Amino acid sequence: MKNVLIINGHQRYDEVAEGNLTKMYIDSASEFFQKNGFNVKHSVVESDYDIKEEVEKFVWADYIVLQYPVFWMGVPWITKKYIDEVFSAGDHNGLYINDGRTRSDASKRYGSGGLMQGTKYMISLTYNCPTSEFSDKDGFFDGLSLDEANVATHKTFQFCGAEPLETYAIHDIFKGDLDMDSELKRFRDTLERNFIAHI
Repeated sequence: MKNVLIINGHQRYDEVAEGNLTKMYIDSASEFFQKNGFNVKHSVVESDYDIKEEVEKFVWADYIVLQYPVFWMGVPWITKKYIDEVFSAGDHNGLYINDGRTRSDASKRYGSGGLMQGTKYMISLTYNCPTSEFSDKDGFFDGLSLDEANVATHKTFQFCGAEPLETYAIHDIFKGDLDMDSELKRFRDTLERNFIAHI
């Protein structure tokens, strides 16, 4: 059986971001993984987590799903705090050994000291902005793709040696006309491609 860690990266703001959409996606992912025979553990960044236990979860996991709302073009600050605390504690504890460089071998590049080789991760995002703003030179992100606009999250995992799976994102979440049945089907289809087709 494969092990998957699902991280709830939501930060609550009353009446604006109460966490219901994030919870809906995490519940859907949990159901998917349990139905397909995965061992599942959960982490919640807005909680009194134990840093050492969180590092152990990362070491245990074959797969990681990080679900979060995009706040001001990045992860919520409490999610960044979680990343800083947990990943820093992973130094020589299963996540990375150093930044990869060594005086004895000049060919070793920065960012090559990760210990999470073989671990795969998926980021799943909730966005206010429409899909039209990505991969369009006239769009808000100046032609950047969805993944390029979220490079900091990807580079954090890459630094530790983990490999990306297909990213999922839901857009225009405040428009009021979302077809959540269709969106959740698209999410489950992404999970199927990422976690069943790869096994």
